[in-house]
Amino acid sequence: MRVAVFSTKPYDREFLDRANESHNHELVYYEPRLTKDTIRLAEGFDCICAFVNDELNATVLNALAEQGTRLIALRAAGFNNVDLATARDLGITVVRVPAYSPYAVAEHTLALILTLNRHVHRSYTRVRDGNFSLAGLMGFDLNGRTCGLIGTGKIGVITARILRGFGCDVLAYDPYPNADYEADGTLTYVELDDLFAQSDIISLHCPLTPDTYHILDAEALEKTKKGVMIINTSRGALIDASAMIDGLKSGQVGYLGLDVYEEEADLFFEDLSSIMIQDDIFARLLTIPNVVITGHQGYFTQEALSNIAETTVKNISDFATTGASENALDLDKLIKGS
Repeated sequence: MRVAVFSTKPYDREFLDRANESHNHELVYYEPRLTKDTIRLAEGFDCICAFVNDELNATVLNALAEQGTRLIALRAAGFNNVDLATARDLGITVVRVPAYSPYAVAEHTLALILTLNRHVHRSYTRVRDGNFSLAGLMGFDLNGRTCGLIGTGKIGVITARILRGFGCDVLAYDPYPNADYEADGTLTYVELDDLFAQSDIISLHCPLTPDTYHILDAEALEKTKKGVMIINTSRGALIDASAMIDGLKSGQVGYLGLDVYEEEADLFFEDLSSIMIQDDIFARLLTIPNVVITGHQGYFTQEALSNIAETTVKNISDFATTGASENALDLDKLIKGS
């Protein structure tokens, strides 16, 4: 198949080319994101390969269908950037990578927790400047602390097991609980308000849906422990960033670790070091010492990139051969359940 691959960097091309060696699709790489302004680049392609910040709304999907696109191959597990109803109505198949390396994101979650708790980011800067004072760098033992996880898919459960290894008590909220995880002692399911009230650390591991949009907003923060640590390695819009700033100012939020951001599409994956960031909320977050932000790099390991590329290319090959893929989204079911 002819495939237009959007939002690509050299590392994407390296892993996709390697995965494609035994499939021989025609992969054409574009660095820009797919938006209404770049649709023309996709003209004549059977398949569009998209990433997390590519726009696949009704306008874009209609234009793609008119240009002959039959398949959207997502290089990600999430699909919140796709207008599912429009894709179904147009007869466009959407495939994804449901699991690539849940360890990558779970381990990055712990990296953020440890960095914030032990003030590694601040200590690193001090020592480089010859300042070896420990004032203001005191952390706390993770052992014995209560961690609340919202979402218990593959990433959430692996995060829970890592936290258990640190001696943490792990609470979890999920509208579809898995009794096996309680039975083996990995975690304890509770209601969301109880998780807010009891957790020293709250970490988000759920998809972005209408029900989870701004699941951590001002109202939710009022229910948390004062000084709570908040971690988000899932999707930016799970958090109301303005509410987080207010929480940080009041001390209700003691630490904030983000690998994703609601308006990240115009920021992440690009070198913006020579220009002024125009997003005032994001710029404000960068000035707060008990905030650590990474640029959507939780997935960024050799294993994850290899798995993403291999699954993506296989999805395309399966569709080209049979017109179907085991990783295709069931659009009717998803739309009905939304």
